Amino acid sequence: MSKDDAALPERCSQSGRINEILRRLEKAYPDAVIELNFKSPLELLVATILAAQCTDKRVNEVTKDLFQKYRTPEDYAEADLKTFEKEIRPTGFYKNKAKNITACCRDIVEKFGGEVPSKLDDLVNLPGIGRKTANVVLGNAFGQQAIAVDTHVHRVARRLDFSTSKDPDEVEADLCKLFPKNKWTHITHILTIHGRRTCQAKKPLCPQCSVENLCYSEDKVSLTKGDGTPR
Repeated sequence: MSKDDAALPERCSQSGRINEILRRLEKAYPDAVIELNFKSPLELLVATILAAQCTDKRVNEVTKDLFQKYRTPEDYAEADLKTFEKEIRPTGFYKNKAKNITACCRDIVEKFGGEVPSKLDDLVNLPGIGRKTANVVLGNAFGQQAIAVDTHVHRVARRLDFSTSKDPDEVEADLCKLFPKNKWTHITHILTIHGRRTCQAKKPLCPQCSVENLCYSEDKVSLTKGDGTPR
């Protein structure tokens, strides 16, 4: 623990605690960026749909070839569904994902002239697109500030007392109130990486967590000294 960490009261003010958590997480994950590979809003939209209940690494493996074949919304809209299902099968839930991607791209062609819309209301009205996917696209492909609440962000937000809600939309609203708008997309990356690397669902790595003494979650694992006795 650093001198700064030791000097901080165990329970500081809420705003001071939040700022300190953000400072430490930024220091712990200076490389926190979106891990899906993409070169356009369309590619990110497709990749984010494929990433549902699948790792970004696996999605990147699939899209490496997929993005070479399907380059426009028309390509997806006109794809043979059975063939497309086989191409995205490694990402899991491929039938649903294939249906959503092709239907989504048909709407993009028919309603938006073949351009992925850059407004939240338009995105969430596309087939298979919820707020999380829409905010990922807005924050990373269009440069708009947005908080995308996936399973990692949701879990970390609840464990760190940023929100008590089980509803992702309410968690998003709570996080937007706590953090300045110019950091919303960055916050998403930080909390996502923290959830993947440290604050994991079943076995959180609390002993190596940079914000352990600022976390009061009931999910915390026991911290021990080198000899195995409680700290």
